[in-house]
Amino acid sequence: MLRSFRYLLFPFSILYGIIIWVRNALFDKKIFKSASFNFPLICVGNLAIGGTGKTPMTEFIVNALKTKYKIATLSRGYKRRTKGFFIAIEGTTALEIGDEPMQFHQKFPDIVVAVGEERLFAIPQILYQKPETQVIVLDDAFQHRRVTAGLNIILTECNNLFTRDFLFPSGDLRDIRSSYKRADIIIVTKCKNDLTEKEREKIIQEINPQNGQKVYFSTLKYDTPYHLFTKEITTLDRSKDVLLICGIANPEPLKMHLMNHVHYYEMTKYADHHIFTSTDLKEIMRQFEKIKNEQKIIITTEKDSVRLEKFKNELIEFPIYVLPIQHEILFNENDDFINKLTSFIEKYPPQKRD
Repeated sequence: MLRSFRYLLFPFSILYGIIIWVRNALFDKKIFKSASFNFPLICVGNLAIGGTGKTPMTEFIVNALKTKYKIATLSRGYKRRTKGFFIAIEGTTALEIGDEPMQFHQKFPDIVVAVGEERLFAIPQILYQKPETQVIVLDDAFQHRRVTAGLNIILTECNNLFTRDFLFPSGDLRDIRSSYKRADIIIVTKCKNDLTEKEREKIIQEINPQNGQKVYFSTLKYDTPYHLFTKEITTLDRSKDVLLICGIANPEPLKMHLMNHVHYYEMTKYADHHIFTSTDLKEIMRQFEKIKNEQKIIITTEKDSVRLEKFKNELIEFPIYVLPIQHEILFNENDDFINKLTSFIEKYPPQKRD
């Protein structure tokens, strides 16, 4: 029913596509100006509205580079309660910088985590306030063409490749398909673990990478769940029933993971980036109490967890666990991918800034 309804919106997709095409053409012809920096900027983005795994990919890149370089991340800070440029410090909350930057801040307290709607202004601010910075990772900035990154990485979900998708609102694309040509690296995400070489080659042919473009494949790897507040770990097994609290764009891989590992689960679904309220908390507790199995727990995502931390007094006694995820590059190309990142950074000479 939902798919049929979205097909009815196709005329609006055509109008939206014309607007995006004209905008891109104006940037391509340099009528709209785009700034570049003599500094390594790595952009992680996609052509779709969401659900391709940008946040864990940003974390993957940070984790791969943080021992060698001084890294900063720059995000828009979607749904935060503040405006303008802001660098996370001790005591910063998700309401101030947004859920995904807060996740970066908690996982990587030694890196610079910045937010700012205007990246053209925010990048110089990072370099001014944190002059030791050696590389900036731009989170979800591919469509933001006021700044030209030196290395553009786009993600596309294996089960919903951009080649098969339609423009919003009849589909999930927020940019025209041909924009993939501006990317340096394309990563096909959320692949099955046992993707075959034949399947890989078929997808590469469908994407039709341009000269110089490299296509990688990744799968999501789920780690050990830990308690939201005490950090105590637990296991997922067939004795447990789970209430899944989920406010992400695409929960399907997570649902499949639970289906394969626990006795039973039910999901309370919220919109992407949902800000939890006291009413939500009451509903979560009510749903949890309805589960009869004594071996029951609440599972939530890392992204949702930073928006639930404000209810520590109410939830600290509850068995509420966070399920971490990370990307794993397939076909033994992990080192090759990291080498591409470091080779890009090393092209830039060290710069002295006061």
